[in-house]
Amino acid sequence: MANTAVDMEERLHAPAHGAVATEAVHAEGQQHPIKLYLVVWGWLFVLSTFSYLVDYFGLHGYLRWSLILLFMMLKAGLIVAVFMHMAWERLALTYAILLPPVVVFVFVTIMALESEYTHFLRVLFFATPS
Repeated sequence: MANTAVDMEERLHAPAHGAVATEAVHAEGQQHPIKLYLVVWGWLFVLSTFSYLVDYFGLHGYLRWSLILLFMMLKAGLIVAVFMHMAWERLALTYAILLPPVVVFVFVTIMALESEYTHFLRVLFFATPS
């Protein structure tokens, strides 16, 4: 009788332990290695240092703003890809989140080029003749 009670108790608890073990293995398989996060933190530190050095060396004009925007976009891309887990998402979700800012950036670029052209035409035709 004692053996039957112990055997029945083992059978009752066996699926629970198996389910917990299966969940632990499944959860462990979904985690990313800590080395990935440390490497990304290192790159973010390096890119932030480069961004600071742009101001430290006193760069001006389009070079300064191009470098600052480049480093900003690289840092934002790393953060979105790794820390927001976009690198492992489905393509449709990636497009839904990343495509609108790219389209806005393209439109802003077109507007900036158009404004330069409009300014050039106004200076050309409305300038006072000397």
